[in-house]
Amino acid sequence: MGIRDIAAVLFDMDGTLVNSDAVVDRSWSRWAVEYGLPPAEVLAVAHGNPARATVAHFLPDLTDAERAAAGARILDLELDDVSDVAPTPGALEIVATLERLGLPWAVYTSAPGQLAKIRLEAAGISPSILITIDDVERGKPDPEGYLRAAELLDVQIERCLVVEDTEVGLAAGRASGATTAGLKGIAADIRLPDLHRLVQLFTE
Repeated sequence: MGIRDIAAVLFDMDGTLVNSDAVVDRSWSRWAVEYGLPPAEVLAVAHGNPARATVAHFLPDLTDAERAAAGARILDLELDDVSDVAPTPGALEIVATLERLGLPWAVYTSAPGQLAKIRLEAAGISPSILITIDDVERGKPDPEGYLRAAELLDVQIERCLVVEDTEVGLAAGRASGATTAGLKGIAADIRLPDLHRLVQLFTE
């Protein structure tokens, strides 16, 4: 499917529309130290994955209550650290381009709703449709969130473009049946050095 056949764009948030990598690194590194885990190993899993999946991966022996407390702790750390959250290169431009072209767009993120709204506001991005981990039963790499976003936009998933920056997110996009675009060198139907390139593709 060519770019001209795309009828809607579904964006990941962290690392795709919002530059929050430093915040994620700081928060998860501090969380890892508090729980006696190697920060580098935790960071290798945390990016793109729902927090609850990361917590379960590293702390499988915790009780449900202890796991919930560990999840609440990382959320507190991330909510307290938005000082350098900003839009990624080309993010504001691609949103403006899509709106000018009349193409609907949505955001699906592994972050909880409270955190997602804070980061998007800090980056100056206001999606009309936001799907978070709070809205789905199965997080990425399951395609549920992207399928839900397409449904809310009233666009067939096969005519959607999913834009992601992690392998786990891209796997969700592929599984949904959408065309995929990958940032940060990940293999996808369309490889993007940044979102400025996506602006060019929609306007050239």
